[in-house]
Amino acid sequence: MLTIRMRRVGARKRPFFRLVVTESRTARDGRALEVLGHYDPAAQPETIEIDRQRLRHWVSRGAQPSGTVRTLLVRNPEPPEPPDDAAAVAPAPSAVAPAPAVESQSEAASEPQPESEQDA
Repeated sequence: MLTIRMRRVGARKRPFFRLVVTESRTARDGRALEVLGHYDPAAQPETIEIDRQRLRHWVSRGAQPSGTVRTLLVRNPEPPEPPDDAAAVAPAPSAVAPAPAVESQSEAASEPQPESEQDA
């Protein structure tokens, strides 16, 4: 049976885990079929990176995520996918207002500056 679980690869007192697909009978840090991502609980904020496409692939093949991996997936939901029709979302080029003209510094420097009033 295939399992998606975490493999510890960090140093002593510096945990760092890889999310791997492996046989359920394999040792915790044993050979893995594929690395799907990593989890760093020591970072502030903790970082979790998962290849969701490969995760879906292995789940469709019957791999079961461990309880800890399931918790990580719930804490970091998949971001929503952009719509398929990107043209409907992006504004047409003619609808975009032109940027306001910016005066060059040479023109701004040539304009007379108002003199400050002096106390008499």
